[in-house]
Amino acid sequence: MAGDTAKDDTAPDGLFASLRDACAEEWHDYTHHPFLTSLAAGTLPKAAFRAYLIQDYVFLRHFARAYGLAAYKAESLAEIRAALSGLSAIVDVEIGLHKKYCAGWGVDSATLEAAPEDDATLAYTRYVLERGMAGDLLDLYVALAPCIVGYGEIGARLLADKDIRLEGNPYRDWIEMYGGVEYQEIAEQAVGYLDNIAETRGAPARRESLIATFRQATRLETAFWQMGMAAAD
Repeated sequence: MAGDTAKDDTAPDGLFASLRDACAEEWHDYTHHPFLTSLAAGTLPKAAFRAYLIQDYVFLRHFARAYGLAAYKAESLAEIRAALSGLSAIVDVEIGLHKKYCAGWGVDSATLEAAPEDDATLAYTRYVLERGMAGDLLDLYVALAPCIVGYGEIGARLLADKDIRLEGNPYRDWIEMYGGVEYQEIAEQAVGYLDNIAETRGAPARRESLIATFRQATRLETAFWQMGMAAAD
């Protein structure tokens, strides 16, 4: 529970597990959102998914900025290198792959570049940047964790669910991408890195503040799914 200050965030389960447990209701709302239920069943309106893809591209640009901020907030060469690695992965790899994936859904690069930023996109990305600017590296990565780790948890759950529809599902590639080994390793590394940062930045004494950041970031991720659903109305 959010008010349980006795739990040590440097315990074997680590900071991420502690934050997720403290925000269990918000985490469930995010990771089991109707957008995902419909996506898993193959019934999500394509207009909803296209809207999500476009805004996800806008999000990626700000995600890259967050890693630039992480380099600025870093206190060691190893932390700078970690931030640079994340920035390079987005700018040099992920954005290109996302554009290619969007093209398969009839969304070209010009549409992506000209897309106005939805309120839900703006709310989450600016919240992440604000937490990083106002706080330290731990605040920033806690705000990013629901996205990075959450997508891994969602993908793994959907891919392991024998009741979901994969054959003929137009969203099968998305499920397999986030549930696949490559992204699972990314999510696992993100959890490990967050826990390492927590050990050097006094996470136990900051528990309530970190929970508040994680909870708000998770709510904003939920709003991002809702934004996609609203596009099909």
